[in-house]
Amino acid sequence: MSTSDPHCSYTSPLARRYASRAMQENFSPRRRALAWRDLWIALAECERELGLDIGEEQIQALREARDDLDLERVAELERELRHDVMAHVHAFGEKAPAARGILHLGATSCYVADGADLILIQEGLRIVRARLVAVARSLNDFCRAQRDQVVLGFTHFQPAQPTTLGKRAALWLQDFLLDLEEVESVLDRLPFRGVKGTTGTQASFLQLFDGDHDKVRRLDRMVTERAGFSRSIPVCGQTYPRKWDGLVLHALAGIAASAAKMAVDLRLLAHRREVEEPFGRRQIGSSAMPYKRNPMRCERIGALARYLLHLAPNGLDTAAHQWLERTLDDSANRRLAIPESFLAADAILLLVQDVASGLVVYPKVIAASLARELPFLATESILMAAVRAGGDRQELHERIRVHAVAAATRMKEEDGVNDLLERIAGDPAFAAVRDQLPDLVDPRRFCGRAPQQVDEFLAEVVAPVLRERATVRPPEGSVRV
Repeated sequence: MSTSDPHCSYTSPLARRYASRAMQENFSPRRRALAWRDLWIALAECERELGLDIGEEQIQALREARDDLDLERVAELERELRHDVMAHVHAFGEKAPAARGILHLGATSCYVADGADLILIQEGLRIVRARLVAVARSLNDFCRAQRDQVVLGFTHFQPAQPTTLGKRAALWLQDFLLDLEEVESVLDRLPFRGVKGTTGTQASFLQLFDGDHDKVRRLDRMVTERAGFSRSIPVCGQTYPRKWDGLVLHALAGIAASAAKMAVDLRLLAHRREVEEPFGRRQIGSSAMPYKRNPMRCERIGALARYLLHLAPNGLDTAAHQWLERTLDDSANRRLAIPESFLAADAILLLVQDVASGLVVYPKVIAASLARELPFLATESILMAAVRAGGDRQELHERIRVHAVAAATRMKEEDGVNDLLERIAGDPAFAAVRDQLPDLVDPRRFCGRAPQQVDEFLAEVVAPVLRERATVRPPEGSVRV
């Protein structure tokens, strides 16, 4: 079999199956190489503007050769030179021979390597931000639609006081809004490395400008702005501080935690047949059991989230092990951890958006679940009503306890029917409230302010967020498998 067959080489499933084309392209070798060339062009342009002996024809040569990218030639040069940046310098110089003499002037490898990383991280955060906004829109719609759909609440996954489905989904939405806030905070604060030289001292640039400190500072600011950043790192070693990688990866890991929580909740609800993720008309749930409707999307969210959560420590671990001005043991790790984290976050949010925009709710099943448990949950209300009607609290409490134990025994050991209300209605001690029993177990009596809390949350918290980001739209992407 030919080794050129793409099926004969391993490729990351994040690229092959899960992440969007936009995120894949952002971290592609071509995009990175073009970012390097843009940085070399920006450096030469700014150095010329500040008075270095660089001709306009040299700048123009670089601009014209910018897109003439031969990655096979780069790979050939790297095998010979054993240095990825210098391979690109030589390849670019071959395409723009008039500019070879001024290409990479005064710079160190990290000028383009770290600079490009920050450019790709910045764009990756923008994609993630847009996907979070799209998820927020879909969950906002779901919360509003289900604001007063009373559901059985759970603590410890045991029946507890009812809530509403809209309120439960508001918990998911609130988590994602926290993630949006964190991503935007990192995005707003993310600095550029700037032009800092080999160990961050700017010595090479100070020499180029004959000791003119002001021109060196202006060069740093000019290149930073042309790279699309509002500020550069004040001080650094050879690399930008790897603490920034930790901040970025932990912001992405927050998304994984939020998504996994929502996905687990939905898997539990699917088991109860109350809420399900979308299921395709021809989708197969099991190769052996044709009736199955496995929550495949939510399970995949959980799997990818687990992977992303375990990638996050790489950033701070690497930051903790940088020696003095720099050591190269960060390189191979970052080539994996940073792109994979972004692709994983992108894939997770594509799935979350797909699920959130197509959730299927089964009100009759929800009502049946409530009816099975509400008599137990309503015993305090029944007790209070009976006491107000003139009954003895201690005697009534004991009678309810006996009836509740008998009803629970029937549910667990016999036919599964909860006949607690019938037992109470047939007890003469509760004759005064017999006609009130249907009202006393009305589910709406037990969900408190849940519908109103949803309204207030959507109006006061979510609406301003979505209004301020009305023009933010994610790049095209869909769940592929």
